[in-house]
Amino acid sequence: MPEAALSPERSLQAPAASHGTRIAGSLLWLAGLVMALRLLTMALLPMSDTTEPRYAETARLMAESGDWITPWFEPGVPFWGKPPLSFWAQAGAIDLFGLHDFTVRLPSWLAMLGILWLSWQLARRQGGERLGQLTVLILASMALPFVSAGAVLTDPFLTLGTTLSLVALALSMEPGAPAGWRWAFFAGLAIGLLAKGPLAVVLVGLPVLAWGLWQRHWRDLWRALPWWRGSLLTALIVVPWYVAAELKTPGFLDYFLVGEHLRRFIDPGWAGDLYGSAHDEPRGTIWLFLLWASLPWGPVGAVLLGRSLLTPSRRAALRRSLGDSALRLLIPAAFAPALFFSLSGNILWTYVLPGLPFLAILVARGLLPALAHPPKPWTLPGAAMAVPLTVTLIGLHFVAHPEQLRSAAPLVDALEALPDGDAASLYWLGDLPFSARYYSRGGARSIASDELAALTDGDHAIFLALRERDLEGLQTRYGPRLEQHYRDARHVLIRLAPTANN
Repeated sequence: MPEAALSPERSLQAPAASHGTRIAGSLLWLAGLVMALRLLTMALLPMSDTTEPRYAETARLMAESGDWITPWFEPGVPFWGKPPLSFWAQAGAIDLFGLHDFTVRLPSWLAMLGILWLSWQLARRQGGERLGQLTVLILASMALPFVSAGAVLTDPFLTLGTTLSLVALALSMEPGAPAGWRWAFFAGLAIGLLAKGPLAVVLVGLPVLAWGLWQRHWRDLWRALPWWRGSLLTALIVVPWYVAAELKTPGFLDYFLVGEHLRRFIDPGWAGDLYGSAHDEPRGTIWLFLLWASLPWGPVGAVLLGRSLLTPSRRAALRRSLGDSALRLLIPAAFAPALFFSLSGNILWTYVLPGLPFLAILVARGLLPALAHPPKPWTLPGAAMAVPLTVTLIGLHFVAHPEQLRSAAPLVDALEALPDGDAASLYWLGDLPFSARYYSRGGARSIASDELAALTDGDHAIFLALRERDLEGLQTRYGPRLEQHYRDARHVLIRLAPTANN
C-alpha cells in the first residue's frame, strides 16, 4: 500500500480538506444507494434453482411446522447440511411478514447492514471517518457482498459472526476499549457456529494465530479477552442446539461434523452429500473466485500493490507499513478464507465472503490518498455503481422475461392463474426442482412416467410439468385430453383432462 495509507487522515489536511469533506459526505450516500438498489430485485426477481429456493423452502417448512430445532429438507427428511441460524431468521421473517421472496431475502440484507456497520467501526477507529465511509462504499459495491445481500444464503450470517469476532478483537486491543467488545468476540463465534458450524472457528482462529505469530504479543492477546469465561458463554449459547438436534434426529453430528467438515474438503467427489452435488474445481480456484467476488475493487487493490512493489520509494513505504499492528491483522483476516480453501476442490465462490470486509479496508487504505486531489467527477461513483447497476439490469431483464430463468415460479404462476389451477394438482415428471417445491408451497409432487396411468383415469384434471422432449410421447398416448398452457426454456405445463370429459 502507498505510504499515505499509513495515516489516511494526514493526506486530507488543508488545502484539500474541504474537497475531502465533500467527497466523504458523498460516500455514505453512494453506499446507501447501492444497498437500496439491492432491494429492487429482492422484491421482483424470482428465485432460480438451486441454492436460493432450496434454503427458502427449508425456512418455509420451519415456519409452517413450527419446528425450530431441526431444519427440514422436505417433510420427513432432516436437513443436516447447515445449522439453523439463517433458517431461524428467514422463518421468523415469514411469520412476521408473510411468505414472499422479499421477506425470505430480507434477513440477508439486514445481516449485510450489520457487516457494513462493523467494517465502518473498525476502519474509522484505524484511520478516521473518511476511511470508514470509503470502506463501507467499497464493501457494499463489491460483487459478492452485493449479490449476497439480496439472496437466501447462509454465508452472510457466517460472515456477520466472523466479522464481529475479528472487529471485536481488534478494538479490544485498543487502550480504554469498551468492555462490550471483549464479549462481542465470543458472541461472534456463537453466531458463526450457529450459522455454518466449526468453520467459523477456523476463519477467526487463522487470522488471530497469524497476528499473534507476526506481532509476538501473546501476553497482550491473552489479556485482551476473557478467554475462559467467553468460551463458556459461547458454549452455553451453541451446545444446547447441537445436542437437541442430535437427540431429535440421531446421526446429525456424524454427518455434519465429520462429513461436512472433513470428508467434503479432502474428497472432491464426496458421495456422502445428501442435499446437493459435489463441486470438483482445480486446486487454487478459490483465488480466482476471490478476484470475481471482489470486483471491481479487488483488482484495484492489486494494481495499487503492484505499483508499490515496482517503485523503490513505495517499496520502502510498504515495508514500513507492514510494521503496523492493524495491517498485521487485516491482511490475514482478508485472505484466510482463500488460503484455507486453496487445496480444496469442493468449493463455491461464496466461501471467500468472510474475508471481504477486511479486504475492503485494505483497498480503502490504499485509495484514500487519491481523494485528497479532485479526481474526475465520475471516477469513484462509476466504479462503485458498476457492479450494482450491472447486476440490477440483468435482474430486471429476467423480471421482464422470467421464462428464461431456471425457476418454476412463472410456471406455477401460470398454473394458479387458470380457473381450476391448484398447486396441489401439479405433478412434475422426473426430479422436482427446489423452486417448484417452494413456489407451490409444498403442493407439487414428483412422478415417474410409469406412475401416470394411476392418475389419468380419475374424475379430476391434473397438471403436469415436463420437459419438451417428453411431450411427444404423452400426446400420442392421451391425444385430445392434453391442453398446453405454458412453455419456457426448460418445461411445458399441460392440463390432462379427466376421462369423464372425453
